[in-house]
Amino acid sequence: MNNQQSELSASYDRVAEEFVEEFFKELERKPFDRELLGRFAESVGAGDSSCDIGCGPGQIARFLQDRGLSMRGIDLSEEMIKCARRLNPDIPFERGDMLALDLPAGSLGAVVCFYAIIHLGRDDVTRGLREMYRVLKPDGRLLISFHGGDGELHRDLWYEKPVSIDVTLFQTDEMSRYLESAGFEILSIVERDPYDFEYPTRRVYAWSRKPSQTK
Repeated sequence: MNNQQSELSASYDRVAEEFVEEFFKELERKPFDRELLGRFAESVGAGDSSCDIGCGPGQIARFLQDRGLSMRGIDLSEEMIKCARRLNPDIPFERGDMLALDLPAGSLGAVVCFYAIIHLGRDDVTRGLREMYRVLKPDGRLLISFHGGDGELHRDLWYEKPVSIDVTLFQTDEMSRYLESAGFEILSIVERDPYDFEYPTRRVYAWSRKPSQTK
């Protein structure tokens, strides 16, 4: 783990309980996300082994598990993992790094990654996506979400606690290039305006698949 990842992990450790309070039930207020995740679950198929990368307290894994997927979760923050385990005792969660996933190649039917790839710098995005590609089975599905825009944001205070969190904003065509460079076939990309209670950036969702036969 490099210094930036260590700072990110420590920052999320510090605000884990407050983050859980704000975000664990967030899907109750997000009909767009619920509908999209529901369709994603249907496309994957019940019982298929799937992973929520950058899972936080496990709200996305919880939603998908309740719709028939066999979920697990990975997050860089140990405190987030503890919260996820407490809130979702029937789902396995473990600490991990999306740049070096401790998972066998071709072991997953689906990967979902909501607002976690935003913590990678542009130089690392393709590397992270290639790791997701590696662990997916042929025809496996990937659904990522990110903040649309240009440049980067930095936060050094959150919930009145000191943090050091960098966020990368991506344009849709930029992320499309990263996905294709990693080997994915893009199935759809959709956007929405932020809800009133969200940070005011466009929200982007990219749905892709690992080809059944590599070129």
